[in-house]
Amino acid sequence: MALLVLIMLGVTTGWLASIIARTEAPGAILRQIAVGVVVSLVAGVIANGGTMLGSLSFLGLGVALAATAVALVLYHAVLRRKAEA
Repeated sequence: MALLVLIMLGVTTGWLASIIARTEAPGAILRQIAVGVVVSLVAGVIANGGTMLGSLSFLGLGVALAATAVALVLYHAVLRRKAEA
């Protein structure tokens, strides 16, 4: 169950980041969703004690959400820097 929750958290956060950043290109939206899923899974598993099978702790959920948000902010900062150069 934790695996499904973390994947949905990553997809939702990546999708919301694409809306907030007003990303127009379809490939960019999919990259943001992929970044969200990967970071959410990694951070959630680490904070949840290394397990994805079973329940997800509130700490694991919070860490996954925070790490995904930070990763997407950094992703957009790098993209803006590349666009300016």
